[in-house]
Amino acid sequence: MAQKLEEKALDHVVDDVIDMVQNSKDEIFNISEEARKDYEQLEKDLQETKEQVTKHISDGDELEQKVQFSRQRLSEVSSEFDHHSESEIREVYENTHAMQTKLAISRQEEKVLRDKRDDLERRLRSLDETIQRSEGLAGKITAVLTYLKDDFRQVNEMIEEAREKQEFGLKIIEAQEDERRKISREIHDGPAQMLANILLRSELVDRTFREGTMDEALCEIRSVRKMIRSSLYEVRRIIYDLRPMALDDLGLIPTMKKYAATVADYNDIEVGFATSGQERRLEQKYEIAFFRLMQEALQNAVKHADASLIDVKLGIKPSIIEMLVKDNGKGFDPTLKQENSFGLIGMRERVEMLDGSLSVNSTIGEGTNIAIQVPYIGS
Repeated sequence: MAQKLEEKALDHVVDDVIDMVQNSKDEIFNISEEARKDYEQLEKDLQETKEQVTKHISDGDELEQKVQFSRQRLSEVSSEFDHHSESEIREVYENTHAMQTKLAISRQEEKVLRDKRDDLERRLRSLDETIQRSEGLAGKITAVLTYLKDDFRQVNEMIEEAREKQEFGLKIIEAQEDERRKISREIHDGPAQMLANILLRSELVDRTFREGTMDEALCEIRSVRKMIRSSLYEVRRIIYDLRPMALDDLGLIPTMKKYAATVADYNDIEVGFATSGQERRLEQKYEIAFFRLMQEALQNAVKHADASLIDVKLGIKPSIIEMLVKDNGKGFDPTLKQENSFGLIGMRERVEMLDGSLSVNSTIGEGTNIAIQVPYIGS
């Protein structure tokens, strides 16, 4: 009886943690999306404002030259009062006064535009702070959600195997910290660093507008735009690693195909993806499981095996799902316990939760083959 109560309490705790992590994932996604939209709009507004400032400066300088000429003309007419009619003197005076008024208005408009530009740059700095705050949320996402939402559904059975499962729990904690460090480092070294550079380059653009030429200023603006695109690409890549939205919207096969292409592009390697059988939607637990299995297998091949060629084959049959991941990496001896083999342990646990089987065939210097078979019992 007491054991049943403990199991229910533990399930309740796990459910609460899953809800918290899920909310955190939604929060960081919303923050990133809002930051992206604000950056796109601010980039457009800042560019337009700086173009307006440049035009006002140019028009103002031209008008100021005309005012100086008109003043000189007025001085000449005044000194030769007897040689000019009253209407001529009045016309010169009125023209000079009108241009001086227009110049004052132009300078005031220029000041308003400069203030607007400065405000836009301050808002860019505020967005940088928003990205920094998102770092605190990022560590709650990947490992906790992955292992709690799927593997820990069988945590009661894990507890029965005390020593092995205790070690597994400690590994999960290590994985959480590793993921926190990884995501924090990726955001710090990627989008956060790029945003800081964008801020510095925007100040350089401002100085170039004032002291340089129009071509130099436009060149700097294009450079800033390129940096912003790179920053957005990094943010979207990090979000995709946390949980691709396409998995819910499009299903398993399109998401796996896109992820394979993303890994290939980002790591400059060749990743092949092929399917056989029925291309259809599966129940959510199977789609999540096979995407995570592929994700872990590719990460292991890239990070630990130093592979340059990876092939992924997915077969969906009426009553079984199969996946084969093959790489040309450095391989290892499967009979020896690896010190940092938590990725394979997690994959094996995930497959066993679905009553499937996972086999690893690897030889040092000849790559690794991972074969997975899971019976499919769909509604």
